[in-house]
Amino acid sequence: MSVLSARLSFYISHASSLKDKRQVCRGLIDKARRIFNASIAEVDTQEFCQTLTIGIAVISGDMAHAQQSLDEIIRFMDEYADAELIEIVI
Repeated sequence: MSVLSARLSFYISHASSLKDKRQVCRGLIDKARRIFNASIAEVDTQEFCQTLTIGIAVISGDMAHAQQSLDEIIRFMDEYADAELIEIVI
């Protein structure tokens, strides 16, 4: 069994309140969960309205498959997010 995780940090320039941030966060996480069937959650910076930190966990029987899945999720989030991806920690 292989487990991979990543922490993605986004900058949401247009967010002026936590409500604006929640809209970006919810849309991104919900869509990614439906498509990829992975564990995804906001994990840090909940009190800052322009910074979003998302944690991703992927479990697979094969390390190559887990890495491919994680890469696809990161690529999707970078393209789909209404925010700028500023940091990736794997």
